[in-house]
Amino acid sequence: MKALVTGAAGFVGSGISRRLLSEGHQVVGIDALTAYYAEALKRRNLQELESDSFTFHESDINEADLDTLLADVDMVYHQAGQPGVRSSWGQEFESYTRNNVLATQKLLEAAARNGKLRKFVYASSSSIYGDAERFPTTEGDLPQPVSPYGVTKLAGEHLVSLYGSNFGVPTISLRYFTVYGPGQRPDMAFTRFVQSALSDREIRIFGTGAQIRDFTYIDDVVEANILAGQADAARPGDVVNISGGSNISVNEVLDVLSGLVGHKLNVRYLERSHGDVFRTGGSSDRAAEVIGWTSRTSIESGLARQLEWAQRTIDVWSSLPENTV
Repeated sequence: MKALVTGAAGFVGSGISRRLLSEGHQVVGIDALTAYYAEALKRRNLQELESDSFTFHESDINEADLDTLLADVDMVYHQAGQPGVRSSWGQEFESYTRNNVLATQKLLEAAARNGKLRKFVYASSSSIYGDAERFPTTEGDLPQPVSPYGVTKLAGEHLVSLYGSNFGVPTISLRYFTVYGPGQRPDMAFTRFVQSALSDREIRIFGTGAQIRDFTYIDDVVEANILAGQADAARPGDVVNISGGSNISVNEVLDVLSGLVGHKLNVRYLERSHGDVFRTGGSSDRAAEVIGWTSRTSIESGLARQLEWAQRTIDVWSSLPENTV
């Protein structure tokens, strides 16, 4: 099998690429290596993928020759996009519409012209739910994003479903609930937590820390993508939650981390940020039904693995500037 992975240098994209390569598949990766976070970290991910079975294109999807890239591809794992809730306000919104909406539409157009794809898997987000009406949240609940980022991810998801229902592109959207684990982006909470815990730096939290999150381990998310690519039960345009089922507060996560490192953490609480929801929590019943997926990794074991990874790569992370999470 030959797969195109967009955002191949990123956290989830590189994980999917590694998994596919380990199973003997050919992988074509594309990534624009944007300046959202340190390019050196993305280059490090790409170095781990180097092999005769991996071909990399440093390019913006909006400018790439997508027909050529898709010419003999069986699967598309569309992970590329502009991340970050807090950065999506104001003037930066243009990059979110370009990278999350326009790029997705152009890739879908090329997929529709291809006509031979076995599956088009799209990385959506639990941010589309906003302040959900109930928990666990199901795919049938009303999407009501509270950030521009969530709006663009929902727009991309709608496009994916439209190309599935109107043109028969075999699409499926996976709504990720906060992905964490080894290799997590430096702007995300768990990376900052473990980095600060290891160096005894201050951990800054927006809000009281009572906010509840459904965290999902990276290997489980990669597995969901592989299963989605193979799922015969999925209908074009299908949407499923990929949720770890943790339902744990940020303060409880800090307690777990404190126990793992063996000392009290230095935590300071700041004002809650615009666009941050108080709680996320998804039902994965439909994921089990449609793609045969369930979460396997507990928050305790997953966080321990991320801490171990951070200890092994302390030389990389210690050179990064502090950040607010």
